[in-house]
Amino acid sequence: MPDAGEVDERTVPELVANVRELAQRAGLPMPRVYLMDSPQPNAFATGRNQQHAAVCTTTGLLSRLTRDEIAGVIGHELGHVRNHDTLTMTITATIDGAISMLAQFGMFFRGGGRDDNNGLGIIGSVLILILAPLAAMIVQMAISRTREYAADNVGARISGRPDALASALVKISRIAKTVPNDTAETHPATAPLFIVNPLSGRGMDNLFSTHPSTENRVAALDKLSREMGLGGFNAAIPAGDTRSHGPWG
Repeated sequence: MPDAGEVDERTVPELVANVRELAQRAGLPMPRVYLMDSPQPNAFATGRNQQHAAVCTTTGLLSRLTRDEIAGVIGHELGHVRNHDTLTMTITATIDGAISMLAQFGMFFRGGGRDDNNGLGIIGSVLILILAPLAAMIVQMAISRTREYAADNVGARISGRPDALASALVKISRIAKTVPNDTAETHPATAPLFIVNPLSGRGMDNLFSTHPSTENRVAALDKLSREMGLGGFNAAIPAGDTRSHGPWG
């Protein structure tokens, strides 16, 4: 759906070598690597298990982030692979769809009895039709936010640079507010897969957000950095240099 193309050592050697090294550190099989043509820096992982996984970055990620920041992002995506998050989100999305479908069936098979003329009965049916899928969606989004925190933690440990991942999150979040991801806008169902919300980049911690706020993620990475004995970095996170200065142009 994102219209990404698979790459290898011949086409984008630095990116593939980076993924290979980080996958080895994580103890994972080498995933397939894809490149998505989008000026917005972002990335996602997919695949039903560790043996059938893929990591996809945008061209904007390679052009706007530093090598260490890109390694942090890839580490995050490999964290999703190692944690089986893609399978988890597939299951929650399936349950979400099943609840919505059951709510619609409930309305359809309600029948033509006397209760149908009861205003309260009609209102109750409409509420179930609306609220059941909404509740399932809220649960799905809550799970998505939880898995992002976990992937940040694992990804920072894989790359060894929590500060670089935090810096990448800050840059991606700021750029995503002004640089659209047209493909993601066309297929909004893919939004929870990306490291930062590609649709708005706001990512506030509320019931209807698929991603935690960047500030909360940076704070968690700052805490992890201290636990790893690397010292704190929160105050040193760049204020938002969005110029193109990545290693692959």
